[in-house]
Amino acid sequence: MNSYDKGLMWFRRDLRAEDNAALYHALKACRQVWCVFVFDTEILDPLPRQDRRVAFIRESLVELDARLRTLGEEHGKAGAGLIVLHAPALQALPALAQRLGVQAVFANHDDEPAALARDARVFGDLAHAGILLHSHKDHVIFERREVLTQAGQAFGVFTPYKNAWLKALTPFHLKTYPVGRYAATLATVPAELARPVPSLAEIGFEPSNLAQLPMPTGTSGAHQLFEDFVERIDRYDEARNFPAVKGPSYLSAHLRFGTISIRTLASVAYQMHLQGITGASTWLSELVWRDFYHQVLANFPHVVEKAFKAEYDAIKFEHNKHAKAQFAAWCEGRTGYPLVDAAMAQINQTGYMHNRLRMVVASFLVKDLGIHWQWGERYFAEHLIDFDLAANNGGWQWASSSGCDAQPWFRIFNPVTQSEKFDPQGKFIRRYLPQLAGLPDAVIHAPWKANEIELAAAGVVLGENYPQPIVDHAEARERTLLRYAVVKQPNKIDAPRASTRKTKAPGGA
Repeated sequence: MNSYDKGLMWFRRDLRAEDNAALYHALKACRQVWCVFVFDTEILDPLPRQDRRVAFIRESLVELDARLRTLGEEHGKAGAGLIVLHAPALQALPALAQRLGVQAVFANHDDEPAALARDARVFGDLAHAGILLHSHKDHVIFERREVLTQAGQAFGVFTPYKNAWLKALTPFHLKTYPVGRYAATLATVPAELARPVPSLAEIGFEPSNLAQLPMPTGTSGAHQLFEDFVERIDRYDEARNFPAVKGPSYLSAHLRFGTISIRTLASVAYQMHLQGITGASTWLSELVWRDFYHQVLANFPHVVEKAFKAEYDAIKFEHNKHAKAQFAAWCEGRTGYPLVDAAMAQINQTGYMHNRLRMVVASFLVKDLGIHWQWGERYFAEHLIDFDLAANNGGWQWASSSGCDAQPWFRIFNPVTQSEKFDPQGKFIRRYLPQLAGLPDAVIHAPWKANEIELAAAGVVLGENYPQPIVDHAEARERTLLRYAVVKQPNKIDAPRASTRKTKAPGGA
C-alpha cells in the first residue's frame, strides 16, 4: 500500500479502536489520520424516535471517542478523537475528506446491498476528487469467496462449508491487528470539528429503555459479557436452548456493531474447541454459521428479496384482512400460545429475543398462521438491537424452509411441546406473561387445557386477560403441508440433506 500524508478512517459497523483492520492500515499507511463516524440521516430518518440501536451506537461512540483520545495522548498527540457528523453519508464523507485534504479514506467491508451501493457512490465521488478508498475485511473470519467448494462455487449447505472453513483456518486468520503500535499517527481534530459525541436529542432521537436493560454498550461492555460467557462456555451446548437460563453469550449486538473483534472471539473458541470443550465447539459452530450467512448474502444477494430456493417463491401465503389481524396478534403477543407470546413480549420490551424462541415464533408465523416469512423478517429488522441483514434473512428463510440448509418444509415446530421441553417450569413464560404466573406448570404451556378451578385460582379468564388460541396447531399443520406441496416435485429439494441442522438455527449467539 502507498504511503500517504493524510488519511481518514471511516467507522461504520466496527465501533472499536483495538484490533480494527481498517484503522490499523490507515495508521500504518499515513502520517496523519483522522477518524469519523457519520450518523447517516438516510438510515436514521425512517427509524422510530426511541430506537434502541441508535442509543447503543451513541453510547459506544462515546467510549470509542475516549479511547481514541487516550491512544493519542499516550503517543503525545493531544486532541485526537472522533469526528461525528449527522448528515447523509453520501455527501458528508467525501466533503469531509476534501475539507481535511486527505489522499485516502479507509473503511471495513460491509456487504449489505444498500451499503455496497452507498460505498460505490462514495468511491466514485472520492475518485473524482483524487482520493482513494481502501476497504478491508474485518467483520468476519472468512468472507465473500474465500471459502469455496472444490468446484469453485459458493457454498449453499452449512456442514461442508464448516468443514472447509475449519480446514482453511490458520493462525494468520485469527491474528489481531496491533493498532496501538501505530497510534502516533492519530491527528488532532480541527477546532471547528472538535465537538463531543452528540446527544440523542441533538440527532432527533429520544431516550429508550436501553439503560435499564442488561445490555452493556461499547468495547468495555462487550468484553464484560465475553469474560462472563467464557466462565460458562462449557455448558453452552445445553444451556443455550433454555430461555429462562443464562445460556447464550449475549454478544450478538456487539458483533453486529463491531464493538468487539470477531478474531478475539473465534480465537478463544477455537483454542477451547481443540481442547475438546463441547460447549466451545458448539459456539464456534455458531460463529461459523455467522460467516456462512454473510457469504450467502455476498454471493446470492437475491435472498434479500426472494427465497434462496426459487421453487419456494411459488408458495401462496395468506395476505388478506384476516392474515393481517393474525399478524398483528403475533406482533403484540396475543396468539394464545404462551411461549410465542412471551417471546414477542421479550423482543418488544427489550429489543432482544432468545435464539430458540426466534425459531419458535418464526415457525409459528409461517407454518401455523401461513404468513410470508418476509413479514416477520421486517418486524425483527425493526425491533432487534442485534439486527443483521445476513443473519436475520438466513434465520427466517431457515424457518420457512426456503433458505440454505434450512428446516425441511415438512418439519413444523409445535409451540406447546417446544414450551414443555425448553421452559418446563414456565419460568420464562411467567417472567413475560405475569397474568399466567399462577397457573400450574402442567398447564401454563397451554392454558386452554386448564380446568375451571385452575383458571379461577390463577385469576386467568381466557378471552379477557389472556386470549384463546388464534389457531389450532394440528389443523394449521395440515394446511401448511398442503400449502408447501408445491415444492414436493422430484429433484426440486433435497429434504434429507436440508435436515443437517434439525432444530438449531443461527443468530442471537
